[in-house]
Amino acid sequence: ALRILFRPIPDQLPKIYTILGPDYDERVLPSITTEVLKAVVAQFDAGELITQREMVSQKVSDDLTERAAQFGVILDDISITHLTFGKEFTQAVEMKQVAQQEAEKARFMVEKAEQMKMAAIISAEGDAEAAALLAKSFGDSGDGLVELRRIEAAEDIAYQMSRS
Repeated sequence: ALRILFRPIPDQLPKIYTILGPDYDERVLPSITTEVLKAVVAQFDAGELITQREMVSQKVSDDLTERAAQFGVILDDISITHLTFGKEFTQAVEMKQVAQQEAEKARFMVEKAEQMKMAAIISAEGDAEAAALLAKSFGDSGDGLVELRRIEAAEDIAYQMSRS
């Protein structure tokens, strides 16, 4: 349902009364309102009529104002007061929105898992590189490290024997 506040364009009053008569509002407004509403509603799918109500309302207002001016009528205010759909349709739109939100959440979870997987791979690559560097370092030092540990162990044994 629409609420429309209107007035005739003053300098077109003679033309309005001559062509349309004193009941011009009852002859013009219902027909152009129906025409514009059908044209605007056809541009949106049913879900958009609910989710983009402001855009729909603005489009109805713009188109209806333009159309009414052709009949010498100024529309001061237009408001969609009641937009109804069947209960099943409204529930279907709500369920679709919930499903879209759940799909977005699932996408986020998959993306998070991918990031965790990449972090684990990078960590494992870092550990492997560290192990390779240690192995190379041990290889480069040759038997020096083993000899050093042997000397340290011998010193420890000598110290223990000297105390007994």
